Amino acid sequence: MARKALIEKSNKIPKFAVRHRNRCKLCGRPRGYIGEFMLCRLCFRKFALQGLLPGVKKISW
Repeated sequence: MARKALIEKSNKIPKFAVRHRNRCKLCGRPRGYIGEFMLCRLCFRKFALQGLLPGVKKISW
């Protein structure tokens, strides 16, 4: 879980566009970000296994 201060800081418009950091919309994690779903890898896996992401299915068993 990301610190609340860092999440709030990322919501502000940065002074320079290069300073923008992609974050998960649910937990605020900056690493392992999947841009198509706007989720981190952990939240993506949780929702994919529950079947909440349309068009995503498990490939290997």
